[in-house]
Amino acid sequence: MKNVEMTVNGNLLTITVDLSKEFGPSSSGKTIIIASTEGNVPVPGREEKIGLNVYKKKPA
Repeated sequence: MKNVEMTVNGNLLTITVDLSKEFGPSSSGKTIIIASTEGNVPVPGREEKIGLNVYKKKPA
């Protein structure tokens, strides 16, 4: 995972992403990747899975 932290407290999943970080362009080159689970990953200690991508438009 890149720039994604997950914690579970009871039945609540909390996801933390630092929006000030960047990991370069997406494969298409149209957006800048901020955070990603890089596919579907299990929620810590649970059977559920999560897939997350956070990105922004590339400056013109």
